[in-house]
Amino acid sequence: MTGTSIGHVEIVEVGPRDGLQNEKSLLPTEVKAQLVRRAVDAGLRRIEVTSFVHPRLVPQMADAEAVLAAVTADGFLPEGVDRNEVTYIGLVLNERGLDRALDAGVDEINVVVAASETFSRRNQNTSVAAMLDAADAIADRALRAGYDEVAVADTIGVGVPRQVQGLVAGIRGLAGGKAVRLRAHFHNTRNTGYANALAAAENGIGALDASLGGIGGCPFAPDATGNIATEDLDYLLARSGWTTGLRLDELATTGRWIAAQLSITAPALLGRAGPFPPS
Repeated sequence: MTGTSIGHVEIVEVGPRDGLQNEKSLLPTEVKAQLVRRAVDAGLRRIEVTSFVHPRLVPQMADAEAVLAAVTADGFLPEGVDRNEVTYIGLVLNERGLDRALDAGVDEINVVVAASETFSRRNQNTSVAAMLDAADAIADRALRAGYDEVAVADTIGVGVPRQVQGLVAGIRGLAGGKAVRLRAHFHNTRNTGYANALAAAENGIGALDASLGGIGGCPFAPDATGNIATEDLDYLLARSGWTTGLRLDELATTGRWIAAQLSITAPALLGRAGPFPPS
């Protein structure tokens, strides 16, 4: 690790939603809640806990309300962590999903708009234009109404760092000089996810999504691997000079734990090789 910090990067944990939704195993609500608690215990404070979509389409998220009830219950969080310090995120695709999310007590809403018509039709069964309209309707009603943040995502894992740099510059150009809060979400299907994440940080993106254990994937991307792993990303950022406020050993332990719950081998590598220098 470098001696002087060059800045802070927030890691947003998406394992409980984007990680679990593409895994074959349907985990009990209690295990999902335990994953959230372990994430908080490792220092993560923004966690995408579930999605409010039709359970027939995504059965892994059928217990969305029950998960929120568990993680917002009194006494759930580790000792010393106040509920106001933790942000629970729910993904929604329409106003019905928004109603469910608000009733369940989420703190933040994520809305996904695909960049291509084909992906939009397959992933959300609607056109890009219709999804943009839906996003505006959701934003008008959600919490502190409006768009607080723009997240760029490469869910099929095809991007490279030069594209990240160009995309970030393009978004800032469209903003007309206004400050834009940016976040990035990368998958590692072609082994470029971590390079893209580092490029995003170097180009001023202050928040990066990741999934403990590197679990997950994309159902509409052939042979897609999971999200970049939280523990691997934390190691990369820390050794490159950024601070994250996370506990690397606990991230790695939780990555191994959730993989065992799913009966898979975690894509994450930090949990196998360990940190350097060794703890």
